[in-house]
Amino acid sequence: MKSLDRICVLALQRNLKELNDIAREKELAVQKARDKLSTCQLQIKMLAKQLERVDIEIEREEEAGNVAALSRLQAMRRRLCTELENEKDFEFQIFLTLKENMLEMWQMETEQGKYEIFHEQLKKYEEELEMQYQERAKARIWKEKIAALQAEENQRSREKKEEEAQKEYEGKHKKMLEDAERNHKKAVCFLRKSMARIHEKNAKEEVKTQEHMERRIQAVLSLKTSITSNREKLRTLQVWNKAMAFEAKKQETQMREAILAKGGNVAKEIFLHKQLLEHEKEKQAHRERQKSRKIEIVSQILREKASIRKREKGQSCTKAIKGGGKLEDSLLWRMKTWQYIEKTCKRSAGARAQISKEEMEPKQLATRVEKKEILEKKMEEFQSGIFRKQIVSGRECKRRTFYSKPSCIHFKDFDVGEIYKKKIVLINASYSVNFFRLVGISEWLKDFISIHFNPPGKMSSGMSCEIVVTFKPMINETVEGEVMFMAQTGPFSVPLKCTAKRCILALDKELIDFGSHVVGETISRTINLTNSGALGTRFKVQTSAGDSSKCRATAKSSPGRMVTRHFSGCVPEKKVSNSLVTPVVEKKDQICADHGEETPCSAAQEEQQRAETSLSGGSTEGLGQDILNSRAGLDTGNAHDLVELSAEETPVEIMLGKVTEGEIGPFSSVKLQILFVPAIPGDVRAEFVIMFDNPDCKPLCFSAIGVSIDVPVWVPNPNVDLKICMYDRLYQDCIVIRSRAKATLRLKFEIRKELSKHMELLPKTGYIQAQSSFSVQLKFLPRHSLPEDAGSYFNEETRILEVPVTTLIGETAKKVNFTVHAIVTTSDLEISPARINFGYCTIYEAVQANVKLTNKSILPQEFGFVGLPEFVEIQPNDGLGILLPLESLTLDIIFKANKAKEYSFELTCKSEINRQFKLSCRAVGVHPPLELSHSLVQFAATALNSVSTATLYVINSHVSVNPVTHPVPRIGKGEVAPVGPTSFEFRVPEACPVTVTPSVGTVLPGKKSLIEVSFRPTLPDQQIREEAVRRLCRAAAAGAEIQKRKKDEKKEGKKSSISMSRQQSSRQLVRDGGNKYLTSLNSSEQPKSEELKPDSDAYMAAQAFLMRNFRGSFEKYIIPCFVASGRIDERKGSENLSCSPYNTLYLELHCPAVAPAVVVASDNGKNTVDFGDVAIGHRMMKRITIQNISPEKLELRFSVLNPNGPFLVVRPVEMLEPGESKPLVISFCPNENKWFFEMLDVRTAKTSLTLSITGHGVMPSIVCSVEEILNMGYVIAREKVTSTFKIQNTSMLTLRYSMQLDSLSSTRDKDQQRIPSFIMSSLQRTEFVGTQNYSGLSVFSIFPTEGEIVAGKSQDFTVTFSPDHESLYYSDCLKVVLFGKEIAHVIRLKGAAREHPMFVEGGVPLDVPIESLAVTSPPSSQEALNGELQEPAKSILLVLEYIEGESPPVPARAELKVGSIQTAQFASKKSVEFSLESLPLLQQKGFTIEAVKGTLERGQVKCIGVSWVPPADFRPDDPLLVTALLTLKGDIKETYQILFMGKVVSAYAPTK
Repeated sequence: MKSLDRICVLALQRNLKELNDIAREKELAVQKARDKLSTCQLQIKMLAKQLERVDIEIEREEEAGNVAALSRLQAMRRRLCTELENEKDFEFQIFLTLKENMLEMWQMETEQGKYEIFHEQLKKYEEELEMQYQERAKARIWKEKIAALQAEENQRSREKKEEEAQKEYEGKHKKMLEDAERNHKKAVCFLRKSMARIHEKNAKEEVKTQEHMERRIQAVLSLKTSITSNREKLRTLQVWNKAMAFEAKKQETQMREAILAKGGNVAKEIFLHKQLLEHEKEKQAHRERQKSRKIEIVSQILREKASIRKREKGQSCTKAIKGGGKLEDSLLWRMKTWQYIEKTCKRSAGARAQISKEEMEPKQLATRVEKKEILEKKMEEFQSGIFRKQIVSGRECKRRTFYSKPSCIHFKDFDVGEIYKKKIVLINASYSVNFFRLVGISEWLKDFISIHFNPPGKMSSGMSCEIVVTFKPMINETVEGEVMFMAQTGPFSVPLKCTAKRCILALDKELIDFGSHVVGETISRTINLTNSGALGTRFKVQTSAGDSSKCRATAKSSPGRMVTRHFSGCVPEKKVSNSLVTPVVEKKDQICADHGEETPCSAAQEEQQRAETSLSGGSTEGLGQDILNSRAGLDTGNAHDLVELSAEETPVEIMLGKVTEGEIGPFSSVKLQILFVPAIPGDVRAEFVIMFDNPDCKPLCFSAIGVSIDVPVWVPNPNVDLKICMYDRLYQDCIVIRSRAKATLRLKFEIRKELSKHMELLPKTGYIQAQSSFSVQLKFLPRHSLPEDAGSYFNEETRILEVPVTTLIGETAKKVNFTVHAIVTTSDLEISPARINFGYCTIYEAVQANVKLTNKSILPQEFGFVGLPEFVEIQPNDGLGILLPLESLTLDIIFKANKAKEYSFELTCKSEINRQFKLSCRAVGVHPPLELSHSLVQFAATALNSVSTATLYVINSHVSVNPVTHPVPRIGKGEVAPVGPTSFEFRVPEACPVTVTPSVGTVLPGKKSLIEVSFRPTLPDQQIREEAVRRLCRAAAAGAEIQKRKKDEKKEGKKSSISMSRQQSSRQLVRDGGNKYLTSLNSSEQPKSEELKPDSDAYMAAQAFLMRNFRGSFEKYIIPCFVASGRIDERKGSENLSCSPYNTLYLELHCPAVAPAVVVASDNGKNTVDFGDVAIGHRMMKRITIQNISPEKLELRFSVLNPNGPFLVVRPVEMLEPGESKPLVISFCPNENKWFFEMLDVRTAKTSLTLSITGHGVMPSIVCSVEEILNMGYVIAREKVTSTFKIQNTSMLTLRYSMQLDSLSSTRDKDQQRIPSFIMSSLQRTEFVGTQNYSGLSVFSIFPTEGEIVAGKSQDFTVTFSPDHESLYYSDCLKVVLFGKEIAHVIRLKGAAREHPMFVEGGVPLDVPIESLAVTSPPSSQEALNGELQEPAKSILLVLEYIEGESPPVPARAELKVGSIQTAQFASKKSVEFSLESLPLLQQKGFTIEAVKGTLERGQVKCIGVSWVPPADFRPDDPLLVTALLTLKGDIKETYQILFMGKVVSAYAPTK
């Protein structure tokens, strides 16, 4: 099924659907009318029963005589009668309506019956469409299967080709490696030979140098001898000169004496003698000058000969022979020169004969050309061995290696003496690096063309260079040649063409056909002569000399004849009789002869003229023979009709207009007018030729033909055009008929029968006087049946009517026809839709509906809606206007209800011809319970991210249900809304930058509620995301381009190696790199806008960019306000209220948004200043840069921040110049552990910038793995021990810490001036620094000492204990300080150092923790000589407290620790032994010792447990004290005196 059939099916389906809908509506209307009728009849019956009851009661009350009841019942009866009559009238109206609806329903059913056939046809069409869709789906599936199979086959073939290519590549690679190795061996051999040759050359040069030095020495010596000899010659010459002078004086004296003796004049004779001598000298000098001049002339001739040979070097033998004329000229001048030389110097004849002989022999010239050709062939063979073939990736570059842009250097339309320059670009199109040089240009172009070329060196593939070609024309001729280059891969050239200005003339047509015309008319046609060249010329148009006769073939009434016309001065009379067409060359010669010009013609032109003459002569004979044959036929058939007229009697029917000659400029055109004045019936033909002054322009010929018709009556206007006509409108026109007859003629006008109802000619019969005119009245009144009546005369598609009208002339069969043309169109205006239902409309708003008014006519029509009711408005132009042909105009019908009721009305549209078109309208007016003080809010221009606010009221004016006092709220004619509290709710659409506060509320009767509407324009999130994606893509593309350029630069920077293996490896690297690059480009996907986070840098940058380039916007928003009677429950909300959608109010908002004057230039334009987590009590500063992007100077003002808050504007900005940026400094100092938030408004005169400032005050907290004391234990003096602890950051911010030791405190010296700590009580002690090293270095060190701990992370610290002498009271205090201020944790560091690897720990210390300042004496020499050194006994007090009164009794316990220090010293004694003495005494006193003796390994610690139970004879008031010795044996022997003290303590005694 074709697309046109589908359109028809769809139109039919739509029409049938509309018909079914209309039928369904009619059925529904009938059903409603029946229901109303039945209801009305029931009401009538009920009223009749009530009337009967009232009559019975009236009778009863009359009998009873109750006057009051009787009057009441009579009034009721009257009311019932009135209602009964009204109901009957209403029943009658319903019945009539039902009847009309049933009639319309029956009509629609009838229409449906008519279209039943179309229903069946539609079903067939649908089935056919379904079958077509299935067939297309099958065909598509089949094509996809075939495509899949082809793709699989292509994939297999591709894989196979790749395998073969890989194998081929491996074989070539292997072969290349072998070739490279073989070439390397050859290169080594050649290198050795080259080195040997170089050594030999150096030796020869040394010998030559020595010989040269010897020659120079000899030359100096010879010079010395020549100088000596010259001096002697000079002396001799001087002596000779003196002798000659003496001899001359002697001769002069003798001459004087001789003259005196003769008696002559001495002075005169001597003067003549001197002049004679001078004359002889001048003659001799003149001879010398002649000889030198002769030598110069001969040398000049030889130089000219050499230059001529050099110039002819690049020319062929033919060119050399053609240039013989120039050689003859040069020889003529040389002959004249040699004649002059012969007159002056007779001895130069031999040289002249020799040179002339060389110049005049053409055989020698041909020999030179042959030698030159042989030399060129040898040079080409030599160069072919030098040129390299480009083979890249196994492929040979066979195309051109360099391309030129433009491909041809063309200098068009040049002027002699001017200078023209053109720039060409040569591009390396080969597969690899290449270079070229300029060879030269064609020989015949060297005088005019110069080339400026800087060699670019080696060029990579795809690179280009520029060449400037300068052209300075000397002659006005077109020349062609080429610019030749030599590349590494061979020669190439760029064609060069220089074209002079010329005329390019052409005609737009060669034949002018005037058609058929009645004798006496004048018809004009034009032909265009166009010059598309840059040179102008003069032209002359004339009738063709050989074709000045016009040939005719006429009807029987018009005899055929030969008409001849002569043009003076152009063609002789004899030529006309011999031929019909004269050659163009003869015309040209005649024109030249007329102008009196003598133009020399070359032999080639003469030959061309002869050829053209012969050709045209042959064609002329043929044409003449054809014409004779045709004339013979005419003589045979119509011999009596043939007439010949002389030239004087023949009228000129086709002639030239006013313009017959003139000037045609460059790139211009001229219009030539040709006139046709038919005088004699028959065919007319005329030939014209256009001649030009420019000899290079050939004449142009064109023809004109026409037909003359001889009728005694003719219509000057044979085509009567009535233009565009409308149906049912009368159109008239006057038709003039002219007569050339000499008698009165009877005319009868006939119109086609089909159009007799629509067209009429008055009168139908008439008489036209001799040689006068007759007028006929044409009346045209088209009916709607014209398309059916007119038949073939009317085209329904184009609406064109063409009616031929025949005029019969007298009783003869002659007819004159003329045609009536008209375009018939309708005058209908279509209103779509024909019915409008505005629905429910409140009295506070206007409802708009759109209708389309279409002009079905092809003429413009004026229209206007008239008689509009007061509640209806039509726009645009108040419902008035003009519709162009077939134009559709959308009109806005605006309905505004003025009260609550049902509206039903019609709108009338009138056209300019007073036709009326109806539009039915319906609506329901609604009066809502609430109203808005303003239905339209127009915000001021608001900057992005700024806020504009407007206020309005929701008013409840419904206080009474009395409709008489004021209009009551209701829907149409429905129930009145109840009086009471009324609730409302504003529903703001999504993505609307508007906030309504409060959006829900309740208004009491007679009250109003304040509503605040805020407008905060922002950029759309999707637009920001799209811009961010575009910026990311551009950045990625730029990065990829930069990487690609870097790679290309690196590749170009690498020098290509000579060896083939390196070339192959470099190509492989380039190929791999390119594949990786393409893979990376293909694998990189465009980032999705949905994946961007609003806090990302790309999102913020895109938002700032769009904000800066924001051009403003204007949006309209309509916010509905739903109204419901009752109060809103705070718990249930508005669920318990019933809301009618017809009572909805609408608030229209006009929201213009503009670009902000001040923007944030820092941090990607974020308007939020987030300080993050800041420790309480600490201050953080942030710098925000704001910029003025408006063209005006701005004065800034700032809103007031909370004076008791943590935020402070440290450095406000007062003034900003256009485009200026300044920093704004804000500080944050929290005092509580919570979030802080404030808004800072930067206000200008028009807009404002809102900054959101936020920060979180955080209490810093840490957790340390060591709580208070870190005991490093015992260590050997001058050794080190380390311990590690961990501090974890449990707060929400990064902590900056520093570790401080009290021993390194700057106040350490002041603290030492206080009272010693051992004198004060333990409660008063504040210093924890104990024994320090003698060296001054710190005993304890920690690493790291400062840094940061990220939130939730931990840091390990290492403490190193390094004592330099023995002491048991090493201590220090380590403080963890946060942010340089707050001490977060304190750790006491303790340690002990011993000189020997054993220690005892426990009990109560009996000494002070301060070292004595006394100097201890060293051990004596005698003790040193003993094998063991014994330390003095140390006392340890061990207190055991027994608690009396506990049940069961628990012995008192204490313990001692004996340990061995882990050290690398004291290797001879690895274990330590201990033993406790006086054990029986201790047991007697109630002490129990767990371990009395034992052995300790290095690093081992053992506890000695002691328990005590008071013996029977123990006295509680007298503590028990027992002494025992503890001996340790290691590298030395140590003895400790252990004091065991036992006490009894009551369980109920208070403890301190």
